[in-house]
Amino acid sequence: MSQSVRIKVKKLVEGAQLPRYAHVGEYGDLAADLYASEGLILEPGSTVLVPTGIAMEFPSTHGALVEDRSGLAVKAITTLAGVIDPGYRGEIKVVVTNLGVSAFEVKPGDRIAQLRIVQRIQAEFDVVEDLGEATRGAGGFGSTGV
Repeated sequence: MSQSVRIKVKKLVEGAQLPRYAHVGEYGDLAADLYASEGLILEPGSTVLVPTGIAMEFPSTHGALVEDRSGLAVKAITTLAGVIDPGYRGEIKVVVTNLGVSAFEVKPGDRIAQLRIVQRIQAEFDVVEDLGEATRGAGGFGSTGV
């Protein structure tokens, strides 16, 4: 059974769209779509902030991660720097980079990214002399053979 959390959303511009899930229910989406509130041209190799026209109030127990939409990622349009802390109240803007060779047009109302709601866990970090053994060990990038 899924948990529900209430998040307050303030529209900062007329026509801004609230995040929403394309598929809901037992096998619904993991993240809600975020929508651009204004149009722009994303030139090859450029990084821009795409405004959504909304601000959000998360409960202190939750925040969000802004992540790629797979349909845009395959077109070389990717998101960066996507952590929204519970105390942030400003406009949600999506950092987008065009890794492709052609300009990409973002229109108002386009789905530009996904918003994944996450529970906030505050960890404590302890300095130790040794770490426990694990199958992977210190193997880094590419250590799984992929």
